Amino acid sequence: MEKKKFAVVLSGSGVYDGAEIHEATLTMLAIMKQGGTYQCFAPDVNQHHVINHLTGDEMNESRNVLIESARIARGDIKTLSEFDGQDFDALIFPGGFGAAKNLSTVAFDGPEAKVNPEVEKAVKQMLDLGKPIGALCISPAFIAKIIGDNVKVTIGSDEGTAGAIDAMGGKHIITTHGEVVIDKKHNVYTTPCYMLDATILDIENGATNVVKAMMEGLN
Repeated sequence: MEKKKFAVVLSGSGVYDGAEIHEATLTMLAIMKQGGTYQCFAPDVNQHHVINHLTGDEMNESRNVLIESARIARGDIKTLSEFDGQDFDALIFPGGFGAAKNLSTVAFDGPEAKVNPEVEKAVKQMLDLGKPIGALCISPAFIAKIIGDNVKVTIGSDEGTAGAIDAMGGKHIITTHGEVVIDKKHNVYTTPCYMLDATILDIENGATNVVKAMMEGLN
């Protein structure tokens, strides 16, 4: 049987201004452990800002989302503008603040957030093709913004973010560690990961479960 191909979209490197590294890495591991393959993508844009991960302070420098994401992908990454949903079975977004700062403006604008056009195009393409879309941590928020239509998603139990999701036209479902919300109508799979007070074991559980659910949806 041919291996299922996942497109993994990254948003930089590091929880405060890019992709959450544990979520990204454990998503890739889960895909391979469950018999799939993956290709990493990221938009070729500047980060909103750069955060010193030791102090939490903003730094006076600029970094590129694609170049920073290449650190996690070990250089094997493509620009998101190259993504074609016909070439992949599934699309998945790890979390981290980059998802809410670089892929979208959810961190700053809440329900009024804008989404990177290439991200929106990729999601809508998979939606039209009826292929699974996965999102971890904060990423389900911009999925709700793109799709609307009462799409069921979860970011765990944070009331502020859940309220924003509902205001963007989604329907938030409260969950805990490792739980996956499946919206069968839109073929969307979400899990909370570090939106909850989590350990790396919880993240492995969430990544494994969301990929497993997506694989079952494909089969």
